[in-house]
Amino acid sequence: MDLPKNRFKAALKEGRHQLGFWNTIAGPIVPEALATLGFDWIVVDTEHTTTEAFQVHASLQAIAAYPETSAVVRPVSNDAAYIKRYLDMGAQTLMIPYVQTAEEARAAVTAMRYPPHGIRGMAGGSRASRFGLVKDYLKRAEEELCLIVQVETIDALGRLEEIATVDGVDAVFIGPADLSGSMGHPGNQAHPDVVAAIEDAFRRLDKIGVPSGILTLNEDFAKHLGTLGAGFTAIGTDISSLMREVSALKARFD
Repeated sequence: MDLPKNRFKAALKEGRHQLGFWNTIAGPIVPEALATLGFDWIVVDTEHTTTEAFQVHASLQAIAAYPETSAVVRPVSNDAAYIKRYLDMGAQTLMIPYVQTAEEARAAVTAMRYPPHGIRGMAGGSRASRFGLVKDYLKRAEEELCLIVQVETIDALGRLEEIATVDGVDAVFIGPADLSGSMGHPGNQAHPDVVAAIEDAFRRLDKIGVPSGILTLNEDFAKHLGTLGAGFTAIGTDISSLMREVSALKARFD
């Protein structure tokens, strides 16, 4: 059995924009339902959710039934122990939050690679290796692994190129919510200064050839960032969509 292809990573390398959605509701049903809609990628988020590590496994299985949709897992932090667990579960793309320096980016790279190039603990019979059936998995795993680092403060933006060009970093996700807070405008992602910082980051990443991504509920802004070279864009979250639609429904009966 061959190493599973990482379609998301391949698309980024080819310069094909990937449209995504955010899964925050714990359990496999919501990510599976989202996958039926044909999104290119779905984030299984464990940072700002109640989703525990063991639940990620079932979500990966659910999304895998729809091979055109790629799963992206966001650990709670840049923690080698969690990175190891999600990779063993078969996650091929990880999004690491709150990366502030090139050193922190290198730590994530190291956690994703087996020795002698990293510190990932070896397990021969994991789901990632198709339970030991993928030939030379321990030697070839990193070929199909994709690392997205989140840059989400004004200080980190000052080190954007250093972070983005670390060997082993495949893409950079700009975190608009934390960025707005670090700029003194908490929660106001539409503030002109925040918007300008995001636009500048996308231009800088495009200039050095590193794919850029974001989550935004502003449809016009999402399309605008596409003109600046966005590589992957998430256009909504399950909980926000649920609350918006249910609130609108209730309002029609009030």
